[in-house]
Amino acid sequence: MSDPLRDEGMRVRREVLGDDHVDAALENTTDFTADFQDFITRYAWGEIWTRPGLDRRTRSCITLTALVALGKLEELEMHVRAALRNGLTVDEIKEVLLHSAIYCGVPAANAAFAVAQSALADHDMSPEPRQGEQE
Repeated sequence: MSDPLRDEGMRVRREVLGDDHVDAALENTTDFTADFQDFITRYAWGEIWTRPGLDRRTRSCITLTALVALGKLEELEMHVRAALRNGLTVDEIKEVLLHSAIYCGVPAANAAFAVAQSALADHDMSPEPRQGEQE
């Protein structure tokens, strides 16, 4: 039976995180995790990410900052890629992380920069080294 909230959530989840990520999450679903997968699809993606008050770029900025603040680096890596899909540039992601350093702390932002650099390199979107910097 179709559930419009779940269907919309799955559509947005796939658009933001990509089919490969979502397919892997669904393939790894067990009886124990099925309710959680349904919960995040319906509520995080179907209720919150679809609300009209903020665009996806803004939601990505907020999400990156929250993940830096909480030190959720595994999720941060995934959401750096999602931010690119949502239209943020590499420079905008850098600015979000710099801004986060002030409000979340330098150690948290330092770890976040390392994770983001790796995620961006995986997608060949890493900025070129400045003149005089080591590669």
